Amino acid sequence: MDNDKKKKMLRAQKQVAELKGFYIHLAVYLAVNLLITSVKIIGNMSHGESFLEAFWDFGAFAVWLFWGIGLVFHGLKVFSYNPFFNKDWEERQIRKYMEKEKKESERYR
Repeated sequence: MDNDKKKKMLRAQKQVAELKGFYIHLAVYLAVNLLITSVKIIGNMSHGESFLEAFWDFGAFAVWLFWGIGLVFHGLKVFSYNPFFNKDWEERQIRKYMEKEKKESERYR
């Protein structure tokens, strides 16, 4: 294989590994949170709460929420979605710095 094909293959392998890592993260997130929520609800019900009271307790959803935020950012990275620093932003910044550099160099001529 020539060098270009090797680079493409390595990039593809890296992307697949990142995707696999995200899916593992998602599976662990679901399994662990289902277990934690079940234990929390059953524990609350054993202390006299009804199912709905135990279900709507914030403690049953806190881990879902905070871990979920991390999972969302992991997914955004893996699927290359960045609404803030996208390619257009990068190109604008590059043009801005190139123009600044050009003005600086013209200033000293």
